[in-house]
Formats: sequence, C-alpha cells, structure tokens
Amino acid sequence: MDFELAIIGAGPAGYSAAIYAVRAGIKTVVFDKSGGGGLASIAPKIENYAGFESITGADLLEKMKAHASKYAEMKLYEEITAIKKIESGFKLETAEDHQYQVGAILFATGTEHRKLLCENISLFEGRGVSYCATCDGFFFKDKNVGVVGGGNSALIEAIYLKQIGCKKVYLIHRRDQLRAEEAYEKDAKNVGVEFLLDTEVESLQGNELLSSITIRNKKTDESKKLEIDGLFISIGVIPQNSLAQDLGVILDEQGYIKVDKQMRTSVKGVYAAGDITGGLRQVVTAAADGAIAALTSTEVLGKQYPY
Repeated sequence: MDFELAIIGAGPAGYSAAIYAVRAGIKTVVFDKSGGGGLASIAPKIENYAGFESITGADLLEKMKAHASKYAEMKLYEEITAIKKIESGFKLETAEDHQYQVGAILFATGTEHRKLLCENISLFEGRGVSYCATCDGFFFKDKNVGVVGGGNSALIEAIYLKQIGCKKVYLIHRRDQLRAEEAYEKDAKNVGVEFLLDTEVESLQGNELLSSITIRNKKTDESKKLEIDGLFISIGVIPQNSLAQDLGVILDEQGYIKVDKQMRTSVKGVYAAGDITGGLRQVVTAAADGAIAALTSTEVLGKQYPY
C-alpha cells in the first residue's frame, strides 16, 4: 500500500482533512488536478472565517496549503482519472500513468462553474468571456463589463470588478429579484454597479474579441445591444462527481455526494467532504467536514479513533 488515505481535491475540505488525518497517524496524500485552492481561492474578500477579519480567498487558501503541506504529501497538478476497488482498498490511476494503492478515499472535489447557454458563447470563451473575475478582471480595467447571475458570487464579482477600475459594471439577472444577501446588494449599489433585472443574454458579438452582447427584457420582450468588452458568468456551480459516480457512490438529485453525519458515503472506505456534498458551501463548513471525514476514515484503516 502506497498511502493509507488519498484525498482528492485540495480546497478547504481537502487541506483540513489532510491535517487531521496525519495527526491521527494516517499516511496521507492529496491530489488536485488544478494545483489546489478550489472556488474559495478566487473570492476577493472573505470576512466570515473566524480569526481573519478580512482576507482574500487566495491568501487564506495559501495559508491552508502551507499548513497541510507540513503534514501530508502533496501531488498537485496530478489528476486522478480512474479508481478501482481492490481487495486491500483502492487502486488509483492518474493522467500521468502513475498508479497508487490506498486504503481509503476522501472526495473533496468541490464544484465547477455552470456554463451560460446562449448564442456564440463558445466563440468568446477566453476572448472576453470569463468565469473568474479575480483571475481575469485586471485585463478589463477602464472597460465596460457585465456579470451574469443573481447570487452572492455574482455580486462579489461585480463589486470586485468595480473596485479594480472597470469603467461600467452591469449586473444581469434573469429574475426580478436577486438571490444574494442584502449586504452584498447594498455594497454593489454603493460602488456603482448597474442592475439589469428580468434580463437574459441572447447572443454575443465581436470579431476576434467580444465587443457587445444582445440582451432581452423578459417583461417587455424588448431586445437591445449592450457594448461591453468582458462578460463574467456567475450562474451557479456543478458538483465534480464523475470519479465518485464511476465508483458507484450514491448521489442526490442535484449530483452531490450523499453522506451521513460522519461523512461516510454509500461505499465502504469512501468519504466525502466540502462543497461536493452540497449544503451551505462555506469555507468553515468545508473545513469541518474535512476534519470529520479524516477522523472517520480511521475505522477502515485499523487506527484508533482519537476522539
């Protein structure tokens, strides 16, 4: 056996699980195909994680990564492509043709951004269309941009884009009310974000780069062009569940991994933590899930549960 516990996903849940697992005497490895951090790492400001009055997601996740790296072996940018059940546990295969045998698995794979469905969207991805304001917002300083969505993430991105110097920021939402917390809505209005409610994006236009979009008001059925250079999509997330699904783990109706209070899945020796399990999807709950899952895994690894 190469490792006792393999954690797949290096976000708040994965890093927390790594720390707790190794401190419980479990030989642990963490895999992450994108280098770690998860969606939390692109948050421009986190103000509800105890101990930090205000910190960027990138800074918080870097601190978590540094902490977890002192305990567990990190195999970042190494993608798990297949998992097979074997007599002694599980065999993992990676995109780099490496194989590992482990005793237990903890899925902390999180979620990915939901794509916007409209005409020409694929033509402009990476050419004006982005799913990460923190990653790409700098390129649109002094330019007009739009943000599609009505939840907390959309408002946070709109505020961020205005703060870094975008000339005009439109918040485009297909319903007549936002789903975001009132505090975010107030902050967005205070920094000058313009709200376009009851509005859908119909199509995108431009030559090599995005130059305008066509939007339609659902109440009046009126369509018009909006001249923008960037469009940021923030319309929800999709659980990254393909590996779990292939292993036969039971998912709920939305595709999230079903777990009990100890973060056990339907497959013995397989656990899940963080956003991949649905629920509140906050850094603090993900970290707690990771700790619980790591300690619960001792039950199949011949370890004494430490608490």
